[in-house]
Amino acid sequence: MSNAYHTPVLLQACIDNLNIRPDGVYVDLTFGGGGHSAHILKQLGDKGKLFAFDQDADAARNALNDKRFTLIPQNFRYLKNYLRIYGVTKVDGILGDLGVSSHQFDEAERGFSIRFDAELDMRMNRAGELTAKRIVNEYEAKDLLKMFRDYAEVQNASKLVNLICEARQQNEIKTTADLKEVIKYCTPKFEEHKYLAKVFQALRIEVNQEMEALKECLTQCVEVLNSGARLVVISYHSLEDRLVKNLIKTGNVAGVEEKDIIYGTSKKVFKSLSSKPILPDEEEIKINTRARSAKLRVGEKLES
Repeated sequence: MSNAYHTPVLLQACIDNLNIRPDGVYVDLTFGGGGHSAHILKQLGDKGKLFAFDQDADAARNALNDKRFTLIPQNFRYLKNYLRIYGVTKVDGILGDLGVSSHQFDEAERGFSIRFDAELDMRMNRAGELTAKRIVNEYEAKDLLKMFRDYAEVQNASKLVNLICEARQQNEIKTTADLKEVIKYCTPKFEEHKYLAKVFQALRIEVNQEMEALKECLTQCVEVLNSGARLVVISYHSLEDRLVKNLIKTGNVAGVEEKDIIYGTSKKVFKSLSSKPILPDEEEIKINTRARSAKLRVGEKLES
């Protein structure tokens, strides 16, 4: 496990809220540097099992040498299928620390960060075909506009898209520096960092199909969790948090309450154990600034 790779956020709150049974079967949806996984293993006995997912090949170097641990090098949207391969249909707890790992932000050539000049890539799975460079150079204006509005709520998205479309007719927009130069005329003064972070967030979400993958994963979580099992999820922006909140409140990511046909009462799937999200304290944010936007929500699966 490498702390340099990724510092686990809200670590103790995650472990406490998973309510780990020594003989239970658990899933870490986002292995990364293995920080959360290592602490889950400490709570497990000889018969316990932990399965971890991570689509980034770099995460494999952090794999934990423990017979109770299995790293599955896949996107968590394939949760159910890959657990089934290992003979697992039900689990006792699922943990997800969403977003980008510190390692991905810090590896300049990955193109995730506004701090470095690198090719516009942003793929979490480097075997994927879609890159940020392809998006900014090939997407139609209407699709770019929808992406920046839906995934980052960029205020002047129309102006942003016009600048991108005009610039790419002259030269291909290849790098993060190219993109920043192209859009500098619509980047608000004194808010450059915040604005660029939104633009990069929208591109990253589109490249990795993050919202679609999360919806699929959360829907499968309902199916694979045992009664009394916990779902513990850390999100970093409102789009993710809304899906998690909806799932815990209504049992589906759309947030549509299902009614019992006979009695007309709401069919509850989860008991919410965090009416308000659990947030990192000032001390954690001081140590790990990337924790500042973290929100932790916890749901306990009810008897079906």
